[in-house]
Amino acid sequence: MDKNNPIGIFDSGVGGSSIWQEIHKLLPFENTIYLADSKNAPYGYKSSKEITALSIKNVEKLLELGSKIIVVACNTATTNAISTLRENYDIPIIGIEPAIKPAALQTTSKSIGILATKGTLSSALFSRTTKEFTKDISVVEIIGEGLVPLIEAGNLDGPEMISLLKKYIKPLIEANVDYVVLGCSHYPYIIPQLKKLLPENVKIIDSGEAVARQTKIVLQSLDLLREENTKPKLEFFTNAETDTLKFLLKDYAKKISIEKKDF
Repeated sequence: MDKNNPIGIFDSGVGGSSIWQEIHKLLPFENTIYLADSKNAPYGYKSSKEITALSIKNVEKLLELGSKIIVVACNTATTNAISTLRENYDIPIIGIEPAIKPAALQTTSKSIGILATKGTLSSALFSRTTKEFTKDISVVEIIGEGLVPLIEAGNLDGPEMISLLKKYIKPLIEANVDYVVLGCSHYPYIIPQLKKLLPENVKIIDSGEAVARQTKIVLQSLDLLREENTKPKLEFFTNAETDTLKFLLKDYAKKISIEKKDF
């Protein structure tokens, strides 16, 4: 495998670009290819079989495009399909899980909230992780129904978004949580709105930094890190409209290419 081959990243839409940002921040010289499967978003209400089939399709495309490692930048795809992907492909595959462990270790109120999709919260992997780390802790699980389509549409702070967030936050405040774990890679884009609505003492945790660190560790161990001080190629492909990706990644506009592509 060539060091110059790209890091391949996929999500059920634009949300995983929040993971891409963390990877690019930590590994600024790496070539990257991002697939936004927005045509099939959200994955959260599909069956495990459908999610696995879509994940395989995305991995096949990223392999076709020469990826040296693949990051599943989608909680629902990780919790439902990661085992199958790792069984079927030799390439290193990094997954993303809700950051339950750090929240459980750091909570002082012994009450944490998890905002995630139905597909993540109902998965076996999520259930195992939660049981392992939250034995003496109250866990309030909230399905963020309707949030992904709004984020996919670029509607981050409209009345509909704020109304939904208020509804989902209410039981978290009532349960006196001091940590809210984001269990969907789309949700970091609404952290500013969440911070305005949650009490000041509540900390929000997402998995982006941890995924970026793990990606670096694996590439280092395989001697696949690209040479520093070389200009990277940063490509984004979506099978729906490009406007939301352009909006979410406007700070990177001069460095990246965004293209509509069938996959």
